[in-house]
Amino acid sequence: KLGRGGIREIEFFVQTQQLIAGGRQPDLRGRKTLEMLDALESIGWIDTEARTELACAYRLLRRIENRLQMQSDEQTHTLPKEDEALAGFARFAGFETIDDFTKALGGEMRAVERHYSALFETAPGLGSETGPLVFTGADDDPATLETLQTMGFGDPAMVSRTIREWHYGRYHATRSSAARERLTDLMPALISALGQSENADYAFITFDRFLAQLPTGVQLFSLLLANPHLLSLLADVMGTSPRLARALSQRPRTIEDAVLDPEFFSTLPSDAEYAALAEQAIGPASDMEDALNRARTFGSEQLFRIGVRQLSGTIVADEAGAAYSDLAGGLTKALLAVAEGDLAQRHGAVPGGEVVVLGMGKLGSREMTATSDLDLIVIYDAPEDSTSSDGAKPLAVGQFYTRLTQRLISALAAPTSEGRLFEVDMRLRPSGRSGPVATKLSAFSAYQIESAWTWEKMSLTRARVIAGSEALGERVTSVIRETLTSERDPVEAAQDVATMRERIAAEKGSDDIWAIKFVRGGLIDIEFIAQYLQLVHAHEKPEVLQANTGRAIRALARSGGLSGDIAEELEAAWLLFHELTQMVRLSLGDPADPRTASESFKRRLAKAVNVPDFNVLEADLTASEQQVAARFDQIIGSKTR
Repeated sequence: KLGRGGIREIEFFVQTQQLIAGGRQPDLRGRKTLEMLDALESIGWIDTEARTELACAYRLLRRIENRLQMQSDEQTHTLPKEDEALAGFARFAGFETIDDFTKALGGEMRAVERHYSALFETAPGLGSETGPLVFTGADDDPATLETLQTMGFGDPAMVSRTIREWHYGRYHATRSSAARERLTDLMPALISALGQSENADYAFITFDRFLAQLPTGVQLFSLLLANPHLLSLLADVMGTSPRLARALSQRPRTIEDAVLDPEFFSTLPSDAEYAALAEQAIGPASDMEDALNRARTFGSEQLFRIGVRQLSGTIVADEAGAAYSDLAGGLTKALLAVAEGDLAQRHGAVPGGEVVVLGMGKLGSREMTATSDLDLIVIYDAPEDSTSSDGAKPLAVGQFYTRLTQRLISALAAPTSEGRLFEVDMRLRPSGRSGPVATKLSAFSAYQIESAWTWEKMSLTRARVIAGSEALGERVTSVIRETLTSERDPVEAAQDVATMRERIAAEKGSDDIWAIKFVRGGLIDIEFIAQYLQLVHAHEKPEVLQANTGRAIRALARSGGLSGDIAEELEAAWLLFHELTQMVRLSLGDPADPRTASESFKRRLAKAVNVPDFNVLEADLTASEQQVAARFDQIIGSKTR
């Protein structure tokens, strides 16, 4: 029972993983070992081989334990030592000979030992292969300074001094003796991982800031000891992405997602899958506040996952933009249902009423970054004979959907104890800030036909239904398509676009090449070119209507609305701008100047766009912006002169 490969190792194998994952996986909260092995397999935490072998071993070991106690009539877990007694017990246990018995028992116990070792015995060693690491006493240990320098640190004295402060318990995370013991065990592997990052000193300083903000350290240090592969991930985040590191320090448990989710580095979910996952995460909520906190926990974990995938280079900018947008769409779907349920408690529902949420801007085009707002429009419809909701406190239809929209905005944007999800921007709704937050379908349709400005119709090229009634969504999409495929004067449209561009330049313009969105020849110019050409060509060739900018450029080239060489030029510039924007927003936030970032980040940025160094990157960026500015003048500006 207590030896290597025995019952206790199977129980520890199961219970340890229950402790780690059971908080978020209700199916792992059972007491029966065999049932929990099945549950661990079902969520992908262990494979079928592990479950089968451990279950077989557990059944055999329990059977032997029961036979021993039946034979001895006492609590014992020790087999007889004499051959004759052992042979008798083997027959009693169902085996013909001692040899059959020992082969069966030995095989099962070796299988248990193998799986147990794989889980528990991969912790980092306590010593450094490079040399001694001593952080006791008041002064630096000379041999330790030499070791740190060899490991890649440019300022070993700073590293040594800081680590001694950790051990003095000056941070909340290291005040308990248990935390300091685990940190001591972790230290060689931690220093090695940080030392291997592109800028070891910068990574160490960032980790120190991270540690200073942790409320407690025992759980994180234990997690890293049990999962040493996470150290390289953590070092990568610390070395190249201060924004992700700050997010991690505010929510240190998000790194558990790298361990708890076996699919962490597999294909990212779709918006429908994100919605289902968010609904599952929110499901057990006891009230509205609990639901919002659960949504924020889920959202933070998924944002971290996408960010790490970007940082590791396992997804490109276009995939990251789609993932951020799909996550936002999925959370909007889930939280719309929460908002409807909360409103229904007092006000019921509108009989026959329907509502949809339109994703606009980067959300609609699936080009969001790590720091993007959500541009939303809420549209509703209801039968003429439905004048109010049917709850205990009825609301007029318009008021009902206004309240629903306000609840949805709060669910997405309000800060709670678990932070906030997204900033929400409703300015693209009909009549902007002066219009109602929820618009009836008939009013939306009339506005687009009779009153919408050209820039508002341009924004509709990126509109996409992301949540709500499927039937109403089809009607809204039909209105949008009808609006966009109306015939329009190319010269008049070009004048409107040029006027809007000049207004933006006056308010937000910049000559800085790193103001990628608003600089002349930047992202705005590419987007305006694509949107303008869609508006003037969609009447005859509706296939040019694509919400995503890159896809729109390709569709315009296929339809003849844009020459092939110009399309290639614009798409190449768009990909460059998109990749740089994604990486800068992820790692530094917004606003940010990559020129003041760490050298390791500059190298990472150059690598992301396949150029040798940061100087070449800036030259390419300048050239691309000049090309786009020239194309904007050729396609739009020339029509206004």
